[in-house]
Amino acid sequence: MESRIQNPESRRTAAKSFEDLIVWQKAHAWVLEVYHMSEGFPAKENYALTSQLRRAAMSVPANVAEGFKKRGARDKLRFFNIAQGSLEESRYFLILARDLGYADVREAQEKLEEVSRLLEAYYRTILNSGF
Repeated sequence: MESRIQNPESRRTAAKSFEDLIVWQKAHAWVLEVYHMSEGFPAKENYALTSQLRRAAMSVPANVAEGFKKRGARDKLRFFNIAQGSLEESRYFLILARDLGYADVREAQEKLEEVSRLLEAYYRTILNSGF
């Protein structure tokens, strides 16, 4: 599978698609990590923790994608804020999975932290851009 994550050191040009956004790329990679990690959860969690974690995780890049096409800073920021909320929900589900002994969640938590920092920076950039 071809990696969609671009070199952040490369010269930045205006994003033509949400897929061009580093925050979306990292969030998508994190969702793939969550799916892989949660495959090992007990079957009894298929319709509980596994489903909830995956849905919350998917919501992050999905809301970044939706916000990308919104016109006006206020509309964009609303979707990025929803993505931030989904990220926090996911943070709790990872803690729960760890405490229940379902998985080693350290790698997923590290990637979550990176996505969180990028999402916050992107949010602030839009907020301060006068868009």
